[in-house]
Amino acid sequence: MTPGINTVKKNKILHKVHEYSHDASSESYGLEAAQKMGVPEQRVFKTLVVILDNKELAVGVLPVSSKLSMKFIAKALAAKKAFMANKADVQRSSGYVLGGVSPLGQKKRLKTVIDSSAANHVTIYVSAGRRGLEIELSPIDLTKLCNAILADICQ
Repeated sequence: MTPGINTVKKNKILHKVHEYSHDASSESYGLEAAQKMGVPEQRVFKTLVVILDNKELAVGVLPVSSKLSMKFIAKALAAKKAFMANKADVQRSSGYVLGGVSPLGQKKRLKTVIDSSAANHVTIYVSAGRRGLEIELSPIDLTKLCNAILADICQ
């Protein structure tokens, strides 16, 4: 079990765990997940960690088919600027490896913004905490578990 799976179980959240064989040569973990599970790319969400101008880390959760807008996530978090966090900071704060970062069960709870498109779906998929493992749950439950806000954060 991963910390992400343990979080949904502990909180008695209705969910499904999906596992697929991860291909190490895959260039996009999220797109690979959508293809291997046979799920539309708009329902599979990636977890990206940014650093704000005040040096605070934050999380953006958005469809794998979309690109994160640094301007929009900064605005959603009342910051002036946002940049992608470096790999070491992401792994240290989340406890996960890149390509397997889950918005759930992170070592350090960070401010989290989920793209508002999540509300268009009954369930979405997010990483369960390792490559080849996804959790399907309602965006409402994900928002509550992450104490997140919904905002438009895609370009």
